[in-house]
Parts: sequence; C-alpha cells; structure tokens
Amino acid sequence: MKNKILLITIVTSLAIVAGCKKEILPGMEFTSYTYSSIDEDGGNWKTIYLTSPTQVVVNAPSDPTSPEYLAELSALKSTSATLTEEQKEKLDYWSTNGVIRWNEITRELMAKYFLMPAPNADGTYPWPNSAAPSAYPYYPFSSPPYASRAYAYLSAGSFDALISCWNYKYQFNRNAPSTYDASITTNLPVSTLPSYPSEDAVIAGFSRTLLTFLFPLEASYLTQLAKDQEDSRLYAGTNVTSDIVAGDSLGKKVANLFITRAKGDGMKNTLGTQAVWDSISNVWSNVGYTVWSSTEVPARQMLAPKFGLVKPWTMTTTDVTTTHRLPPPPAVGSPEFQSALDEVLDYSKNATNEEKQIAFKWDDGPSTYTPPGHWNAIACPYIHDASLNPLRSARVLAYTNMAMEDAGICVWDNKFYYFCCRPSNANPEIKTLMGVPGFPAYPSGHSGFSAAGATVLGHFFPSDAAYFMDQANEAALSRLYGCIHFRFDCDQGINLGIGVGQVAVDLAVLDGGE
Repeated sequence: MKNKILLITIVTSLAIVAGCKKEILPGMEFTSYTYSSIDEDGGNWKTIYLTSPTQVVVNAPSDPTSPEYLAELSALKSTSATLTEEQKEKLDYWSTNGVIRWNEITRELMAKYFLMPAPNADGTYPWPNSAAPSAYPYYPFSSPPYASRAYAYLSAGSFDALISCWNYKYQFNRNAPSTYDASITTNLPVSTLPSYPSEDAVIAGFSRTLLTFLFPLEASYLTQLAKDQEDSRLYAGTNVTSDIVAGDSLGKKVANLFITRAKGDGMKNTLGTQAVWDSISNVWSNVGYTVWSSTEVPARQMLAPKFGLVKPWTMTTTDVTTTHRLPPPPAVGSPEFQSALDEVLDYSKNATNEEKQIAFKWDDGPSTYTPPGHWNAIACPYIHDASLNPLRSARVLAYTNMAMEDAGICVWDNKFYYFCCRPSNANPEIKTLMGVPGFPAYPSGHSGFSAAGATVLGHFFPSDAAYFMDQANEAALSRLYGCIHFRFDCDQGINLGIGVGQVAVDLAVLDGGE
C-alpha cells in the first residue's frame, strides 16, 4: 500500500509542477487520527539547535475564567458551528498531522525548482542568484545538495519548535476549549494535549518562515498555506485565537534562529565560481589518467564542489574528512577498475527490462523530489500509519534528514577529493539510461543518501528495517543499472551512508524520546 501511495504521489507532483506556476496541492491523502501517544515529557527532550526549550519566550495565556478567554470561546463557538464548503475543504486538507503535510508541500517545491538551466549563447550556463530570485534561472536550483539541506532544516527546526511548544503546553496547562465549554462544536478529534500554544500554529509559523527563506518566490503561497492551517483549528473548534497567535509567534522565532544557522553554514559558498571550477579542473587535468568531466554539450560547470565543507548536524567537519573519508577507488587502468568498467558496459548493452525499471524508479532527477525527498516520501506514510503525534513525527524526520544531509556532505567531500570519472568518461561506448550528473562519481550520492535514510528509519520502525535497507540497496544498484556509476561507487556509498546514519541513531537514543 505504501509503495502504491508513493508512486501516486510522485506522479501527481510532476503533473502539478508542469501544469501551474504557483498553486501546489500535494496529492497524498492523509487522514486525521488520534495520536498513539501524547508524550507529556516531550518538552524535556534534548533539542537539536536551540540551547534550551525555553530559549524562545512564550508569555502566559489568560486564565480560562477571564473575560478575554470567555470572549474567545464565544467566538470559537460561532466559527466552528457553521462552516462554508471552502472552510470544510481547508479543514479536511489540514485535518492530518501538519508535520507530514508540510513535508509533502516542501517536496513539491523541490520538484518545481529542480530544473537544469539552459546554456547561454556563448556556451556558458546561467546560475540562480539569491539576490535576484525571479531572474532566469529561478532561485533556488533545488539540486540534491540543496534539497538535503532544506529537508534537514525543515525537520530539525520543526522538532526543536515542537519540543519548545510541548514545554510551554505543560507549563501553562490550558486545556482544549471544549473542556471549558462543552457546547462548542468540534469537527476533529479533541486531543488531551494542552491547547496553548497550538502545535499546528507552531508548525505553520515555523514552516512558512523557513520555507520563505528557502523559496523566496513562494512567499505569498506559503503565507496562505500557513493561514489556512491555522484557520483550520478554528474551524475544527480545537483552538482559540490566542492559542494560534502564541504558536505562530513561537514557530516564527525558532525558524529565524535556524535561518541564522543556515546563513552561516557555508552553503552560500558551495557552488563556486568560474575561477574555482577552473582551478579544480586544472589540478586534475595533468594527472595522466581519466578523471571526471562534464559529458554535456556545451560542458556544464561542476555542481557544488564545496558542499563537502558545509556545516553538518551530527558530526564535526573534521569527522567528515577523517572518520568518513573513504579509501580510494580502484586506480584507473587497474584490473579491478577494468572489471568494474566492463560490468557497466555490459549493463549498457544487456540490462533487463526489470533492471531498467529499477533505474527509472530511483532516477530522482530534474522535476522530482530528489533522492532525499524520495526517502521523505517513503517515511511519511509510516509516520501516518503509526499515528505519531507531531512531536514524534518531527523527531523521525529530523534524524532521518540530518543523517541524509550529513551523508551528502561526506559523499561530496569524497567526490571532490578523489575526482573519480564516470563510466562514460572512461568508455564512450557506454550509453546511459539517464543524464550523467555534473559531479564526480565516487561514491554514489543515491547510495549514501539512501543508506543513511534507511538506517535511521529502521531504528524508528524496526519491524520494517530490512525493507528499508532492501530499498536502499535497490536505489544503489539502480545507478549501476542506469550506467552512471560503477559497482564500487554504490558499495562504498552504502557503507558510508550506514555509518553516518548510525551516528544519527546514536544521538536519537540519548535525546529523551526513546
């Protein structure tokens, strides 16, 4: 069932992205549910980036017997009693866990902005400019490095914001409105969680603020989505306005703290300049053996050569270049290399239909969620089916996405340290099933992202751990079947991803949420 839902979602997203400029209505049908736990101690869990759950201050709410609160109850009673068809549609859309809904929205935005720029007349390629996001090509270019980072910020920040939210919920302990006025019409299940601040508004305020930073052209769209989510709690009769205002403010402030981290994490330096690209190419041009080079005509600049220097989440930069620096790949011209090259050539000529379908299933190229997004699409139905509350949902996605970004950082460090050629660089007879990526081969990014994601998801959903790793191995092999990677690229990418994923798991078991 989950695989079927995933396929429908990906196909839907591509159709939506191709068909409109702004309006994105993700296609996965999540439903409302009663949380399997409410985690009363969640406000004491260890945060990822915040120094403490109370780093952002939330003021105490008015007393439930105060005139201000009684007026809010009266207004809520009126709002939830009679809904228009449009309000019912918004309530239905936002009736599920907001964490997984915003994850889905983010995946659609990734697909929308993952577009390869066309060449200029002089054979160079334009590049998105954050200072002029509406100029062609539109900013951002949501390549796998950009995407892995965006998913990590969305998920880790949501987790911290919700830890803070839970802390204040149980500090102030103001119950759901209908416990004070039983005549209020409720159109969704009423949780036993304290209502102030609203967890839905925390997620709305956080997601709107962070995603507007990441996708500046989508500001008005994101603002409307957040308003719709917050309004849906009024339509549901589950929160009064002050619950929502406090939640939105908390989410926005936490998002701004994470944006400050993002501005200093080194990502702005990853793309490089023509001088940087030329200097790297010059270093490798006279080594005496085949190295990576763009196979496009005209040749496209290398993608994100400095991504390996971006600040990681679960380790230090020194760990990236020591603990997770892989052994060198087989030397070009060696028997081991030639055997691996011959294997790719054989797949180029003789791949079965099943192998080709696996290659296309995991292609995750332009106009898709990207490889990390593919794993988010796998994760969300498991979160939904386990009826996890928003805090636990954010926890799963936080460690999964931090692991995948960190795996990507380690992969890119190795790629540009070894500058290993693609199979088609070494043998032009090799015909690939998809475009050849614009960066060196060793190790495979798909393999690293997938093994890291599978390792973390296997920890949170242990009965399906073998399935996740089977999928990671299939994702790795898909790059061999597509003839854009050697087997050793895939094998070492899997090893790296498992190692990085385990680092994230080791942190998760100590955060208080086990």
